[in-house]
Order: sequence, then structure tokens, then C-alpha cells
Amino acid sequence: MDNAAFPAGAYCRAVDRIIAAGRRMDRFGWVPATAGNISIRLPDGNLAITRSGGHKGLLGPEGVICVDAAGRPLTPGDRPSAETLLHCQIYAHDPDAGAVLHGHSVASTVLSRLGGDALVIEDYEVQKVFAGQTTHAARVHVPIFDNDQDIARLSGVVAPHLDGMRAGYIIRGHGVYVWGKDMDTALARLEGLEFLLACELEKRKIR
Repeated sequence: MDNAAFPAGAYCRAVDRIIAAGRRMDRFGWVPATAGNISIRLPDGNLAITRSGGHKGLLGPEGVICVDAAGRPLTPGDRPSAETLLHCQIYAHDPDAGAVLHGHSVASTVLSRLGGDALVIEDYEVQKVFAGQTTHAARVHVPIFDNDQDIARLSGVVAPHLDGMRAGYIIRGHGVYVWGKDMDTALARLEGLEFLLACELEKRKIR
């Protein structure tokens, strides 16, 4: 299957949304160099996802490819991100998930390297951006998992915790994973989480 030959429709709209999301994430400094990846679930169950090695702020249509629900490229020779399996895992776990975002911000990278298996966020108004959060007084747990180049093994570590992730998760020294029912929701949750992580990082500077 040739991505360039796809008819106008859901795939083309997904490509446009992924390109726009990449530019927005780049503008905030969340996808330096070729870091990060972005995907959208298509109506047929396949995924539109960023190609491996591309700069997310400079994406064009050729920087997005199509893979099946198991992460296998539909066009021979296409190379999806090594972390495609983590996207597939989220979609398989959550039938309502429509978009997944992975970024590498300074705040998520630094905070996750300070130790612990989770960040606990509370008393911020912005945390109400996450599903089920109706008050600043609640505590939001953001799990942290050790980085692993074996993505299948990493996905196995993440799997038991997926039910309780209201705000996504962090890979230590690496970055965040956030998702939502559509790209607008996923972007709002990413921006909310990154704002809160930046606040936590600033708070540690002035202690």
C-alpha cells in the first residue's frame, strides 16, 4: 500500500492533524531534534503515525506512515518509530483512545531522573484537564518507568498500570506519553501535564 496513493478522507485528515500537532509540540520545545512520535487511530483500526527519524516540527505528508494495529507498516520499506508498540498498546487497551502523543521535554526528563516510581501532582487548577479530575484538591499520580531499549519488555512493565493512568506516564530520562479521544483532547492533556511538570521543576529550584 502506497501512502501517497491514499484517497482523500480519514487518512489525509489524520496526516494534517499530526503535522499540526508536531509543529505545536516543537514550538514548546517538547520534541527536540528527531525526538517524539505522534499517532492517530483511523476508522479502519489502522494507525497514522510519524515515520522514524523525522523532525516533528518540520513534518510533511511524507513524514507520516500507516501501520496496522500491531505496528506493522502497510507499505513495504516504511520504518515506523521504534516505540510504535507503545502506541499500539494504548489503543488496544483503551477503545476510546483516538490520538497518542509522546514528547521529550526538559521538565519530564529532569524530574524523572530524580528518583521514585511516580510524580504526585496536587493543588494545581490545571490538573482538571485530566479525565475524572474535578478539583484542584485531588492528587494525580503520574507513573515513571525505567527506560528500556527493548520496547516489548517495556510495554510489559507498563501494561499492569494502564487502567489507573489519568494523566499518562513518563519514561525515566526520556519523556511522556499522553492520549485522548481525539487530537484536541490529547494535546490539551499534554499541555496540561507539561505545564504541571514545569511548575514542579521550578518549585524544586526555589526550595
